[in-house]
Amino acid sequence: MSERDYVFTSESVTEGHPDKICDQISDAVLDAIIARETELSAEGYVTDKGSAASPEYVRVACETLTTTGLIVVAGEIRTHAYVDIPAIVRDTVREIGYTRAKFGFDYETCGVLTAIHEQSPDIAMGVDEAYEVKHGDKDPLDSIGAGDQGMMFGYACNETTQLMPMPIYLAHRLAERLTAVRKAEVLDYLRPDGKSQVTVRYENDRPVAVDTIVISSQHADGVDIENLMKPDFIEHIIEPVMTLEDIEWRDAKIYVNPTGRFVIGGPMGDSGLTGRKIIVDTYGGMGRHGGGAFSGKDCTKVDRSAAYAARWVAKNVVAAGLADRCELELAYAIGVAHPLSLTLETFGTEKVDVGSIERAISEVFDLRPGAIIRDLDLRRPIYRKTASYGHFGRDDRDFTWERLDRADALKAAVS
Repeated sequence: MSERDYVFTSESVTEGHPDKICDQISDAVLDAIIARETELSAEGYVTDKGSAASPEYVRVACETLTTTGLIVVAGEIRTHAYVDIPAIVRDTVREIGYTRAKFGFDYETCGVLTAIHEQSPDIAMGVDEAYEVKHGDKDPLDSIGAGDQGMMFGYACNETTQLMPMPIYLAHRLAERLTAVRKAEVLDYLRPDGKSQVTVRYENDRPVAVDTIVISSQHADGVDIENLMKPDFIEHIIEPVMTLEDIEWRDAKIYVNPTGRFVIGGPMGDSGLTGRKIIVDTYGGMGRHGGGAFSGKDCTKVDRSAAYAARWVAKNVVAAGLADRCELELAYAIGVAHPLSLTLETFGTEKVDVGSIERAISEVFDLRPGAIIRDLDLRRPIYRKTASYGHFGRDDRDFTWERLDRADALKAAVS
């Protein structure tokens, strides 16, 4: 292979994977708090201390751990609302599909422990009133400081219809299809836990063929992997997914449950933890990652909201035809509204000067946390569904960061 000919692999996991169970529980708690706080606000609820209910008041950093027969929910939360966390946990596990003890985990009998306390006032003071406001700035969009320091990345490329890298896009769709087939009982021997992996061959930096497909799924005992499961997977999962994109796959090597057995799965087979699938959640390793997880965090945490905004920017840059590949880095300081830096990488695929694109981004996009929350409408209970099958590259109206609503403005600004 030359330097521009290579293979690249990305993986995804189903919603029944232990880490994804935890991500979904954390985001289900977040959604419930946002929804209830919004209801209280509509009812005009005010505490005896004069604090009024509002989605803007909510601060959530919720972590979940699971292992055999047990789920632990911990974190820092600020809200006026009461939500029944054990009930949210059990409903989430039931909807995922762990409904019988023979699956290795059961929503009715698993233990649920909670260890929630209030957000540190030392953190809250920087988010509630940003550095700029404390130093005389009266712009209301400067009223929200970044919930933490750090750097966030957004990535887009023109390899797929959703402007995502081909390997992670196909891996997500395989995992999603695996779950859909299970829940529809098309293949009644399937169980909730599962993984997918796709290796794509590139020539001159363009995806030309799928080299390898790996799918591992928890299943009922006694299933014949080679003579039943593999043909079923090719017919019901692999073929429908591979037709979504224009790429050759018929000569790909296909592995289905290559160990030969996957009966013990879910939390009984492996422990799970919120935020342990951050590469699955983003670009499958094709783009860089700042290190911050998404699930269980409200939108004042720039780990989440700024990463969504960076994807929004990168996708619009590619959609505008300004570059074939685009990676945007943002950096923030805790309690400060304005980003500390904005850096663009186009990997030599830019159609105009990179500096011109950076200037256009600064002109078209306001990347302060308050503006991101406003423009992407992030104070809504939309987060649990982001926690499986990728936060990016999804055709869902609630994924506002996937909109291509600024492409024309970027082109005009560059011109």
